[in-house]
Amino acid sequence: MTPALTLYSRPGCHLCDEMKAVVDRVAASRPITMEVVDISSDTALEREFGLEIPVLFVDGRKVAKYRITEQALARVLDAAPR
Repeated sequence: MTPALTLYSRPGCHLCDEMKAVVDRVAASRPITMEVVDISSDTALEREFGLEIPVLFVDGRKVAKYRITEQALARVLDAAPR
């Protein structure tokens, strides 16, 4: 089973850009699916995640907010059910 990643972010967020770059580097060496969700276009998501972005979910489970290292993300993905 390919892990499904969801990154909640908004345009102009430098931490979001950094987290997406980490995910992209990790994704270069393993199969994943990635969805980037712009919270600025949804008031409910803005209320839920407004000050906590970026937030990264793997298979529906919150695994990071603000920052994650490549090593930490690889560990999370290695532990994900297959």
